[in-house]
Amino acid sequence: MTKTVVIAGALDTKGPDFAYLKELIEREGVKTLVVDFGVMGEPAFPPDVTRAEVAEAGGGDIAYLATGEHKDEAMRIMAEGLAIVVRRLYDEGKLDGIISMGGSGGTSIATTAMRALPIGVPKVMVSTVGGGDVSAYTGTKDITFMPSIVDVAGLNRISRVIYANAAGAIAGMVKMERPSTAEAKPIIVASMFGNTTPAVNHAKSILEAEGYEVLVFHATGTGGRVMESLITDGYAVGSLDITTTELADEVCGGVLSAGPERCLAAARAGIPAVLVPGCVDMANFWGMDTVPEKYRNRKLYQWNPNVTLLRTNVEENIKIGEMIARAANESKGPVAILIPLKGVSMLDSPGGAFWDPEADRACFDAIKRNLRPDIPYIELDYNINDPEFSGKVAETLLEMLRKHSQ
Repeated sequence: MTKTVVIAGALDTKGPDFAYLKELIEREGVKTLVVDFGVMGEPAFPPDVTRAEVAEAGGGDIAYLATGEHKDEAMRIMAEGLAIVVRRLYDEGKLDGIISMGGSGGTSIATTAMRALPIGVPKVMVSTVGGGDVSAYTGTKDITFMPSIVDVAGLNRISRVIYANAAGAIAGMVKMERPSTAEAKPIIVASMFGNTTPAVNHAKSILEAEGYEVLVFHATGTGGRVMESLITDGYAVGSLDITTTELADEVCGGVLSAGPERCLAAARAGIPAVLVPGCVDMANFWGMDTVPEKYRNRKLYQWNPNVTLLRTNVEENIKIGEMIARAANESKGPVAILIPLKGVSMLDSPGGAFWDPEADRACFDAIKRNLRPDIPYIELDYNINDPEFSGKVAETLLEMLRKHSQ
């Protein structure tokens, strides 16, 4: 079956660029479907979905937006409308991949639509901001960015090469045979840090032996958000959230926060979940010179030349404990909290650089004090990386999964 690539772009200001891209993709034996999200002028060639249709899907009127007096509103409406149109095309089986090109404005609109598509659907964005930090545009989705090198503003010896590469990339992606999912195993998501690697690897081996596929996410802010987006999208049957360290970054203003709602996706989805205050002894900053002045007299640990860890204190651990309890309390499904009394990370073990039983106890007590009485709260006299602890974590989740499936 011939594949279809949706080309989304502003055909008023960048029409010749998109016409050339369309020709290149079709030359590869792939069908195209063009969606116009330009606002100011008429399209350079007729699209399959007009700008008026996109505006209407976003709750706006193209004549009103085309006056040029409401640019911020136009950006929002066209982004929302494009996301609705693109998702509808996907649901109708008319989209196998999507590509766009643009500056910061076009990139913002196009990637809003790309984020409305599931992970695994090919997405290519040729952008003037492609060489910088694009995390705000990608969110938690698998958008492939290609720097445009020159502005998307006409055909020249540089842009032709970039567009050809982009056309080849999206054509190759949609024509690539997908791996079979016929024998796919149920998915469990797990959070991990370098300081909890032994724990996660051990628990993972136990869960995999019981027929589950375990997807491990690095708790770096982005990792936590991606993990929770997969839960929200219905991919996971269980959550092994053993490394909730991103909450420490949220409390301390660290660089690896996943936001204030971290840990809530499993609760809202109602899937079985085990929560552990893993690595909440540390908040992350970049090099030592980036650590805020207010923390300079605190206990710091240079994990590597580019990452500096701040040891969380009693006050911060109380806040973290309250956030973990909140996530458990909001759960619509089975949930349990397991506590490693001999430390929540490699560094936080007897004699270790971050060993601080008082700070740990502040977190544990805050969890217990704020927790619903019907939620299991289990304290074990082990470090988080001891196999006795990680084994108990895995067994607890397995038991909840068995009961939940019945």
